[in-house]
Amino acid sequence: MTKVAVIGGGTGLSTLLRGFKKLPFDISAIVSVCDDGSSTGRLREEFKTPAVGDIRKVLISLSKNEDEVRRLLDYRFNTSSDLDGHALGNLILTAANDICGNMSDGIELVNSMLDLKGKVIPLSFDNVTLVGEMEDGSIVSGEHNITEFDGKIKRVFYGEKPSVNKDVLKSIKEADAIILSMGSLFTSIIPNLICEEVIDEIDKSSGKIIYVCNIMTQPGETDDYAVSDHVNLINSYLGKRKVDAVVINNGVVDSKIIKNYETTEQKDLVKMDKEKLDNIDFIENDYILIEDGAIRHNTLRVAIDVISYLLD
Repeated sequence: MTKVAVIGGGTGLSTLLRGFKKLPFDISAIVSVCDDGSSTGRLREEFKTPAVGDIRKVLISLSKNEDEVRRLLDYRFNTSSDLDGHALGNLILTAANDICGNMSDGIELVNSMLDLKGKVIPLSFDNVTLVGEMEDGSIVSGEHNITEFDGKIKRVFYGEKPSVNKDVLKSIKEADAIILSMGSLFTSIIPNLICEEVIDEIDKSSGKIIYVCNIMTQPGETDDYAVSDHVNLINSYLGKRKVDAVVINNGVVDSKIIKNYETTEQKDLVKMDKEKLDNIDFIENDYILIEDGAIRHNTLRVAIDVISYLLD
């Protein structure tokens, strides 16, 4: 079975894993833990735990009964008490961490209940704070504040150097491929790549490095970015080894949907500029999936094309 270490965070990683779990992959999902908004932020402040929101999303995406598990773990309390707004899955993970004494064993406890197709591995067990330096020189602390800041991100770093989970390094070492998920570059993908231990392990790995490129740009992070800009930014954070292959969409999106993204979310289609990238393989197909008017990746098709590339 092909071993993959899939790196990311938030919605992008959980969406990608829904396709990968349907194929013969041995999945290790490495999740960034710098989310500090909403329910997750309140739990981090009160219990000093790693961010559980993105972990919850990945647990749901890897579960065999995904729809039922999502209804339960994504349930948010609507009440006048302190429970208001908390997702049940966040509370379960916080309780599991407290029961087991650490988040790793806590996730294993939840895993045994959900019967996951793969392992969920937090980047760190530390209560980390992501810090952003903006193009105007401003320094913004906290992932939520970074994403809400009205300006463009220049770089991100941690307020205090986190201790990297040893299981992260083990999964990279053993992987046949290291998959960098689509998603927010500066707040989901790069937070995993600003740890020296992770980069050192990737440099020692013989596995292919594959990046699943975003279909749409993201305001403040990747405005006007083409495929080459995404790859070059990731490569600037990698070490000696660089991206071997990039998954890109060549499907056509209805002009009305694109116009709606431009006017309501200030997002554009990522431009195709393969000619600007040398020494890299392209995995391309029509990956467009429209759900309730929103553009999504057809992640099953992505997974099929990735495994075909690796076995070729």
